[in-house]
Amino acid sequence: MSVTSIEQAVTLWLVNDIPSRMVYAGKRWRVTDTPTRLRHSVWSVPLEHSHGMYGWRFQGTDDADLSLVFDVYKGEDGWHVHRAYD
Repeated sequence: MSVTSIEQAVTLWLVNDIPSRMVYAGKRWRVTDTPTRLRHSVWSVPLEHSHGMYGWRFQGTDDADLSLVFDVYKGEDGWHVHRAYD
């Protein structure tokens, strides 16, 4: 497994507070598994920046059927992809 990207802004749509689709790296992605809730302890950020941070891990599939696993978090300025794995 390799990390394909780190720390990029993303537009994330939630249904009943659970990720359902997003736009990332110029592509549309649909969530194709059951998302897992992540808490601040999993993020590799300094403690002073992690207060209240939470996120999700889920598999996303684009229109070309490429699937990646994403770790996304909500920061003060919106949602971000922390890491994407192939």
